[in-house]
Amino acid sequence: MRHAKSDYPNGVPDHDRPLASRGVREGGLAGEWLRANIPAIDLVLCSTATRTRQTLERTGITAPVTYSQRLYGATPGTMLLEINQVPDDVATLMVVGHEPTMSQLSLGLADPDRSDRGAADGIAMKYPTSAIAVLRVPVGWAALELSCAELTSFHVPR
Repeated sequence: MRHAKSDYPNGVPDHDRPLASRGVREGGLAGEWLRANIPAIDLVLCSTATRTRQTLERTGITAPVTYSQRLYGATPGTMLLEINQVPDDVATLMVVGHEPTMSQLSLGLADPDRSDRGAADGIAMKYPTSAIAVLRVPVGWAALELSCAELTSFHVPR
């Protein structure tokens, strides 16, 4: 999931930018969609940025959370390395991060032969704030690599 819409208050460093009122609303909508459409989340990896933390809070997801400074400004490779460290007893993982990493990694992990083409096209066109890419991972987290997962859906809560 990409963080919800953030505000741009004067003098606030990028890492510390809070959610805008639209982001507060859309974070809640994202949580409703997640609870209705995917299995219960076992663990969340979340960037330490204020807007990602507030997005997660607004979703109402209550799974244990690992906050990672490495996810703020991460490359897709760095994010994948963080995911590769998730214990295998975690069945459903949620990652809350930033663009362009979320779109690049989602498309990179998706096996084009097994993935929903409409979802992939949507991500390639634009991965807006609050958007959620859902991937089915057929291997343990440590074995996750590019073109290994099935992109099953892409949702933009509005």
